[in-house]
Amino acid sequence: MIKDNYFFIENLKSVFLIGASDLFAELIEINKFLGLNTFVITSSDQSKLIDKKIKYKIFDKIDLNFENFIKTKTDISKTIFISIGSRLIFKQSIIENFFLQNLVNFHLARLPLDKGGADISWRIMREDRIDCQLVHLVNSDLDAGPIIDYHTSIIPKNCNLPHEFVEFKMKNFRPFYKNFLKKILNKESLKLQYQQSYLGRYNPRIFSELDSFINWEMESYDLLNFINAFEDPFQGASTFLNRGDFGRLYIKKVQLHGGDSSNHPFMSGIVSRHDKDWLVVSTKSKHMLIIEKVLDEKGNNIIKKIIAGDRFYTPHAMLEKSKSKKHIFNSKGYK
Repeated sequence: MIKDNYFFIENLKSVFLIGASDLFAELIEINKFLGLNTFVITSSDQSKLIDKKIKYKIFDKIDLNFENFIKTKTDISKTIFISIGSRLIFKQSIIENFFLQNLVNFHLARLPLDKGGADISWRIMREDRIDCQLVHLVNSDLDAGPIIDYHTSIIPKNCNLPHEFVEFKMKNFRPFYKNFLKKILNKESLKLQYQQSYLGRYNPRIFSELDSFINWEMESYDLLNFINAFEDPFQGASTFLNRGDFGRLYIKKVQLHGGDSSNHPFMSGIVSRHDKDWLVVSTKSKHMLIIEKVLDEKGNNIIKKIIAGDRFYTPHAMLEKSKSKKHIFNSKGYK
C-alpha cells in the first residue's frame, strides 16, 4: 500500500511467493518464524524448478481463476505479494486494483544499472564488484518501479565464478529478505526512491546454449571474463578444435598467464604448449590462457587428446547467430 510516497502494510498476515527459486523452502521457514502464512504461485515451466515438497499452484496468466484463488486464501490488504523471477505479466490496472500495490519484486542487482536478466553473467563480464540486495514496487515497466529498500556490499576478491557469486548473493539475500519483512511487521513506513528514467541499462536474458560461443578475437581480459561467465553451474563457454572429430567443446577452469612469449592476433586460439594437465593457449594480446578443462558434449575432459599446434576456433556464423536472436522466456518456457 502506498501513501504520501511511503510503502507500508498495516497488518501483515500472509506472503504470496510468485515465480521460482531454490530458496523457496528457506523463505517459507522465515515466513513461518515471523508468524506469516505462505502461499506459492508459479508457472508451468518454472514448476519444474520447485521442490516437490512445497505446495504450489500453477498459473500461466493472470485471469479470474488466478484472482479467485488468491481471494480464497487471503485478505489482499494484509498480504504482500513477492515476485522472484516471475514470468507473469502484471498490468498496471491489476497492480493497483487487485494487488492494491502490495506487489514487490526482489532484484539482486543495482537499479537502474542492471535491469533485465542474467545479471550474474553480465556482471562477471563487466567486472562489477558491488553486490546489491534490492526490493522495489512492481509496475507495468520491467524493473522500473520505485525502490523500497536496498543494501550494498563489496563482492569478495575470491568470488569470480557464477556459483561463487550465487553463494555470496544468497548468503546476503536471506537476512535482507527477513529484515524487510520485519520492517513491515514493525509497521515501518518505507520511503519510495524513484528510479531516474535517464539512467540505467537493460540486460537481455542469456541462453547459454546459443550465447556461450567464444570469440577468440577478444582481448585476453575479455576472453577470461567471458569464459568465467559461463562457468559452473553452467555447461561452460564453448568452441571447437581445428583437428579431429571432437564436436562442440566446453572450456572451464581458466586463468591468465603472462610468463610466456608475446602474441600476435593471428595466433589467438593456438595451443602453444601442452603441460600434461593444462594447456597454454595464445590470445591476440599480451596474456595467454592456462586451461585445465576441455569438456566434450558428454562431459569428458579431453585435454590429454589435444596437442601443441592445435587451434581453438568458433565459426563466425555461430557468433552471429548468438547476437541475432533475443531470448524470451514466458510462463511456458523458452519461446
